[in-house]
Amino acid sequence: MCMFVPGLAKLWRAVLYHFMPFKKQSTETDPLNCPFQQLLVSKAELKALCDYYFDGKGKAFRPMIVILMARACNVHSNKEGVLLPAQRSIAMISEMIHTASLVHDDVIDDSDTRRGKNTINKVWGERKAILAGDFILSAASMALARIGSNTVVSVLSQVIEDLVRGEFMQLGSKENENERFKHYLEKTFKKTASLIANSCKAVSILVNSDPEVHEIAYQYGRNVGIAFQLVDDILDFTSSANLLGKPSAADLKLGLATGPVLFACQQFPELHAMIMRCFSSDGDVDQAWQYVLKSDGVEQTNYLAQHYCQEAIRQISRLQPSTERDALIQLTELVLRRDK
Repeated sequence: MCMFVPGLAKLWRAVLYHFMPFKKQSTETDPLNCPFQQLLVSKAELKALCDYYFDGKGKAFRPMIVILMARACNVHSNKEGVLLPAQRSIAMISEMIHTASLVHDDVIDDSDTRRGKNTINKVWGERKAILAGDFILSAASMALARIGSNTVVSVLSQVIEDLVRGEFMQLGSKENENERFKHYLEKTFKKTASLIANSCKAVSILVNSDPEVHEIAYQYGRNVGIAFQLVDDILDFTSSANLLGKPSAADLKLGLATGPVLFACQQFPELHAMIMRCFSSDGDVDQAWQYVLKSDGVEQTNYLAQHYCQEAIRQISRLQPSTERDALIQLTELVLRRDK
């Protein structure tokens, strides 16, 4: 279970109170305040597919960051830290886009488990899973359009493009080791960090017209997002399947060379050939696993994650002091210390 740093747990409970989509909330004053289920109303079976991951058991990491960023920007802009309805909507939209991407990723990867239970594609089949992911994206797009800001629509539309480009990048690798690591970090940004970065930027746009504030929000989200994925790649080597909710060594089995492997390749050049053939030969996965554990690949990846968190702290520290700003600083500790 993730351990919250001192003081953050209380604030997170307050965040959940305003965000949690499964509480009954009034939608009379603003349709954007509706919970996920109301956005996903459809035929019974399609609704069941879409609700499958919206069961309240996810970490809700992305909406937490978005809500904290929104309030921090509100305070910075000499406004109260109260969440605007459109900002709350962006928090929901970010989680919907993320969940839709998980559904599609599980189909592409032919994954059996997600969050400790069977994936949608294993329960309902690939075709219905793809349609469910598409439907969640369409609901998110409709909610995004209702916000009424062309700038916000443009910013969050970039996320969809990045997700697709990142998936294509994941299908390939680079022969040159220097290009390979750059490729890996760019893919990590597009598949994971872009959603956080652009969601943070979007909520800042709604309350402040200063491009410098938008850039602060964006850079915080970018750096925290990359660090989050780097830690996720570490956990694939250090955490058990019970903690992760998915099989360990999953990335190697998918033919993916993540940070720990790329760092290990510097000490064990034998990994180069395995990377180029996507660990497809008999024994490659087990051998690569051993090389990583014998190397300092995990430690180096952790150092890199710390670097990105330090940059995130530097960026967010430029905002006016507030409880939410301090929580975003503390959140970087949570990112580095999480075990699932």
